[in-house]
Amino acid sequence: MRNLFLLTLAAASLSAEGYLDTPLIPGTQWHVHDSTRPQPPRADKEKLKCTTTAAPAGAVVLFDGKDAAAEWEADNGAKGVTWEVKEGAMVARKNGIHTKKSFGDITLHTEWRSAEGYDKNEKKKGQGNSNSGIFFMRTYELQVLDCAKTETYADGMTAAIYGQQPPLFNACNPSREWNSYDIEWTAPRFDQDGKVVSKARITVVMNGVKVQDNIEYIGPSSHKKNPPYAKHADKLPIGLQFHGDPVEFRNMWVVEKK
Repeated sequence: MRNLFLLTLAAASLSAEGYLDTPLIPGTQWHVHDSTRPQPPRADKEKLKCTTTAAPAGAVVLFDGKDAAAEWEADNGAKGVTWEVKEGAMVARKNGIHTKKSFGDITLHTEWRSAEGYDKNEKKKGQGNSNSGIFFMRTYELQVLDCAKTETYADGMTAAIYGQQPPLFNACNPSREWNSYDIEWTAPRFDQDGKVVSKARITVVMNGVKVQDNIEYIGPSSHKKNPPYAKHADKLPIGLQFHGDPVEFRNMWVVEKK
């Protein structure tokens, strides 16, 4: 019996990162950040290619490779944007940032890569491996994370609708290589009484592979929770998360939809 107990304890210690005591995600059998939820398959490496599309005419360039403060301001009333500009990339530092301008429905392109040195640090894995996020309307997150080698709970991996929907594929390029997101974002709509009449939706192509296909957000993004929709403005800023890791972004632009 003692040996069986030790084997059971050892197996438990090797369980996947995640939780089983969180709320169920509506319409699914899975808990938020469920450690038993299957991992998406890895995309064919031959199909993965970081797209470096230049901003088209009429686009709003959110980062031009030179000035991190031109289109962004710091979260929580902090003074000044502390993100570093290095070799044409914007490197996350100290606090989150959000756009000065507000947006509704958009097409968004950006490229990002994992933090320098993390690929050589065995302690950097799971949610601690180059964690960031793109927050549409500062509310609805698309996860940024390096899952090239390590795994985490499926609804918190790269290109997940955080806490809700894993991607169709793990489409990460190798660590420290650039990844691209090409995103179609549709904002939620509310009636005069604050009831949601159409939910937020997102389509994401990562490195040339579709990983989210017109998927609805069940509500705002949150850790270990399923908050309900709450009425907000038709247009709000885009946020970039600082989660303690110096993740890098470049070539970020949006096209507003009419």
